[in-house]
Amino acid sequence: MKLEQAAKQLEALGNPTRLNLYRILVRAGEAGRPVGFLQESLGIAASTLSHHLHRLILTGLVSQERQATTLICRANYPMMNDLIGFLADECCADAACNPAAGDAAA
Repeated sequence: MKLEQAAKQLEALGNPTRLNLYRILVRAGEAGRPVGFLQESLGIAASTLSHHLHRLILTGLVSQERQATTLICRANYPMMNDLIGFLADECCADAACNPAAGDAAA
């Protein structure tokens, strides 16, 4: 993942409403949630929800699918995992520590 993409995704998740919305979708699993459910859960106007969903969709964190008259929203798990991996991949890469030595002291 590129730094710019990660920054855009983190910026989108930096809004409390969008973060809450995203967490609802992550908890929903692959089935996702209908827009009506999301609006009711968050207690926000349809136009506000649309704005927040649009920001998450633009960053690739959320997808939408129309099923008849219902719009289903889903978390994009591969994209979420890429972002988590980007944040964690180089964890402690510059640390001058030896984990085995720390285990011996315990």
